[in-house]
Amino acid sequence: MALTVRFLRQDRKIRQRDLALATNISLHDLMKIERGLIEPKKELLRRIAQHLDVNLEDLLTGQSSLYDNSVTGEGYVTARPEKSVLIPRKQAVDPKKRSIVDLFCGVGGFSFGFENTGAFEVVAGVDLLQDRLYTFSQNHSAANSYGQDIKTISPAVLDEENPKPHVIVGGPPCQGFSSIRPFRNTEKSDNRNTLFEEFCRIVKDLQPEWLVFENVVGLLTHERGAALKAILEALENVGYRISHKVLNAAYYGLPQRRERLIIVGNRKGKAYKWPEPTHRCNHRSMAGRKSLVHKPIRALFATQLLEEATTIEQAISDLPPLSSGETSTSYRSDIELSSYQEFIRNNCDELTLHEATAHSLQMLEIIRHSGPNIYALPPGMVKSGFSSAYSRLAADEPSVTLTVNFVHPASNRCIHPTQDRALTPREGARLQGFFDTFNFHGTRSQIVKQIGNAVPPVLGQVIAKGILESE
Repeated sequence: MALTVRFLRQDRKIRQRDLALATNISLHDLMKIERGLIEPKKELLRRIAQHLDVNLEDLLTGQSSLYDNSVTGEGYVTARPEKSVLIPRKQAVDPKKRSIVDLFCGVGGFSFGFENTGAFEVVAGVDLLQDRLYTFSQNHSAANSYGQDIKTISPAVLDEENPKPHVIVGGPPCQGFSSIRPFRNTEKSDNRNTLFEEFCRIVKDLQPEWLVFENVVGLLTHERGAALKAILEALENVGYRISHKVLNAAYYGLPQRRERLIIVGNRKGKAYKWPEPTHRCNHRSMAGRKSLVHKPIRALFATQLLEEATTIEQAISDLPPLSSGETSTSYRSDIELSSYQEFIRNNCDELTLHEATAHSLQMLEIIRHSGPNIYALPPGMVKSGFSSAYSRLAADEPSVTLTVNFVHPASNRCIHPTQDRALTPREGARLQGFFDTFNFHGTRSQIVKQIGNAVPPVLGQVIAKGILESE
């Protein structure tokens, strides 16, 4: 067991607040140190080591290992920066393109899809997590990137420092959906605002032609539908004609069955034209049989006029085989590329992020016995786990929905179809639809979370095409 600050503090039953006070550091910094989000100076670790009665060199070694595999927080406790960060745009905005402001942008996968149409350009992004903000900035050169709590961002700043947005996109984290109130003129200073209400506040002030809200399918039934109803009413109350559907990215060529709830609104009352699916696959929607699920037209499905869904094999077979813990930086040259592989490489000539997790001997034994679900394992091999844990993917199908732990088989179905290991970050990025040229910033652990949390660019591209057809 690596000797980290968190392990030692918990072993000695010391509260975070007490340790922060005793070593003269802020509680906020201690939280980040314990997750490996920052690498503390040696003098600070010396004070902590003395208080915890541990050898300094052992603590330095443990924290260094944690920093290379940090545990990125997703919420407002460990993630909230003490001061705002601005990464300025690296190139001038193209006035011929429709401007996009991306709220809760993450790495910007969704808005990157808009840009892939050639008609849109992202001019600003806002996110709390700085590793994601740096990735966003590297891939959206014309965007100002704002690293801060959205409750502190001023619409006036967004308005003054960027072109007027033609579209505002955003996928607020679901915290607080159960407490959304009937929308009123929500003010920045109202501490009761949910993250969705912050999205509404900025839309109301900046008045884009279009808004696009994306979120988890579970929002359909959250609070028995009351949360979704409040969201739709709020968006209508700020002056938008609203339409919403559940889209599955596999129906548009992604090698992954990934569903998202999409809400599109137009300020001038235009009806939104939902693009029809281009691919077919059998999938049982998380939304059930609701009419909101935008499925392929049955007649086209039955007559096989739609393309077959892109499979995992078609997505990753050009990546060289790896054993547990191995890395490769060269593509395979002995196979003919699929059309998806040609597309997703995007003329990249150097393979990155194709790094297999170094599994323990016990995990490797489990992986060797793995099948389509946990029940394929010999009785007693594992003591607990979801039905999808310790499970192998099928090469001739699209992937199941990736999670932020797709390099660790203990929590989800992510074992390579034919090789005895979990997916690599590059394979995950392929299944999410990120070009091999897309630049990810951060530690391996952070990058895996960035990939797993992203909205596939293909869904952004589909929505963008619908906007173009509706104008």
